[in-house]
Amino acid sequence: MNKREIADVLNEIATLLELKGENPFKIRAYSNGARKLETLEEDLDTLIEEGTLGDVPGFGKALVEKIETLAKTGSLEFYEKLKASVDPGIVSMLEIPGLGAKKIKSLHEILGVSSIEELQEACEANRVAELKGFGKKSQDKIAEGIKNREAYGKRHLWWNARAVAEPILEGLQALPEVERASHAGSFRRKREHVGDLDFIVASSNPGPVMDWFVAQDNIREVTAKGDTKASVRFESGLQADLRVVPSEQFSFALHHFTGSKDHNVLLRQRALSRGYSLSEWGLKSVDAESFEESSLKADSEEDIFKHLDLQFVPPELREGLGELEAAESDGFPELLEVSDLKGTFHNHTTSSDGRASLEEMTEAAQARGWEYWGVADHSKASFQANGLDEERLLEQIERIEELNASKRLSTHVFSGNECDILPDGSLDIDESILMKLDYVVASIHSSFSQSEEEMSARIIRAIENPATTMLGHLTGRLLLRREPYSVDTHKIVDAAIANDVIIELNANPYRLDMDWRFWRKAAEKGLATSINPDAHAPEHFDFVEAGVNVARKGWLTAENVVNTLSLPEVVEVLARKRPHLKG
Repeated sequence: MNKREIADVLNEIATLLELKGENPFKIRAYSNGARKLETLEEDLDTLIEEGTLGDVPGFGKALVEKIETLAKTGSLEFYEKLKASVDPGIVSMLEIPGLGAKKIKSLHEILGVSSIEELQEACEANRVAELKGFGKKSQDKIAEGIKNREAYGKRHLWWNARAVAEPILEGLQALPEVERASHAGSFRRKREHVGDLDFIVASSNPGPVMDWFVAQDNIREVTAKGDTKASVRFESGLQADLRVVPSEQFSFALHHFTGSKDHNVLLRQRALSRGYSLSEWGLKSVDAESFEESSLKADSEEDIFKHLDLQFVPPELREGLGELEAAESDGFPELLEVSDLKGTFHNHTTSSDGRASLEEMTEAAQARGWEYWGVADHSKASFQANGLDEERLLEQIERIEELNASKRLSTHVFSGNECDILPDGSLDIDESILMKLDYVVASIHSSFSQSEEEMSARIIRAIENPATTMLGHLTGRLLLRREPYSVDTHKIVDAAIANDVIIELNANPYRLDMDWRFWRKAAEKGLATSINPDAHAPEHFDFVEAGVNVARKGWLTAENVVNTLSLPEVVEVLARKRPHLKG
């Protein structure tokens, strides 16, 4: 195991011990040990080999032994026994927003609740509200969390579905019987989360294709298998459907099973207005007696749109939200591509809650060919994320300046901070210190229950702060985990434009915030964005792909996105609020 994986085990041990009601000092030793390991600058393997891991402050003898065992063997008997000693139903209750180990322990000991189902029954019987430390409001929040969890369980993040979808498509395309193959459905439209996966295949010999599809790894059950259609469900609960069609129907089927319901209805209406009937099987004259003699050929989806006097509509835009009007007139802008990005800004290092050092993150950015990247570790109010106070922030600025001056790495590092927006709208760090940074990402991490009016006023006050460069994850949502807090998005967009503040498109697959439905109009008003992965590890830089998906769904081009600019151009943009950058 590497140090990140070991830190995850230590954190889980701390949680399990808390669920069992163990000594708080013992619990804290594991959680502090995990944090120390995550922020360890030295190479773990070297420390173990030299026998000096115990010299690191905070690592006692027992913790050192466990870390060394995990590093060498990848397993730990103590951890396995501890997991086995805690009811899995109790552990699953951690999935409910707002329920920590302490509250779960109380629910279990006092009410005898040992599963989410029993917890739901306790809420319905009003037993949770009667408990000390809970009350009616907490009970309602728990009940809502359970309800949301059930709904969320039917959906899957696009990012996670991608890990299943891409290998299957590659496998289908490699089969000798397959002439053409493609994803379809909401996955192809790049929706933030999907209910299932759809695959369309052109083949004159579907049998072997069907056999291959239902024999994939990690399939829990084959729910249907016919001559040309099959459905399977994977261990994750994700369902995948395969349709095999003749080659001449492929483009029509691909279009039909890709478009949203609204898009398909509008296109069928357009076809009817021109005397045609459009379906997954083809496009034919409504007056024809036989389908074959009147159907129009389409070797590609582009041909379908041409037959209906339209420009090609990119799959991401097929949502029934004005795409046909655009296809009929001026067409579409050149949508953003991942290759357009030249850097990013909202990222974390081991100075706060990241899992890689400043140097490691810079090396990863350079490996991607980025001209620049920015550090935006948390500020001190985010104590749970080891946020930086003014003194530590100034020290980090110095380290960044030294790294840039060394010229050891070609990628430039910008100094920034993800500064907490406090409940009254003020920023967590003194303005005089914030202005020494190259930029500031202002974000909310607390007091989510404020009203829409209070939350909007809070954010707008932060936007109006001269130190604010960007607004981070606008609504605080965690897709399929936590609902967004209430904000007046339109007012905030207007305030950002008026104060020359960028609203980020947070590319973390759980956030994808601001939502794609707002971006087209916001960009037309003049709002700029930055695709930020909110990276906490080098591999999280990959999240920018999910962010670009959202940008494309929001009709954004490279001109709308600040981090498509070159290093000198970005410096010029940041210098509008930080004159020291001009030097």
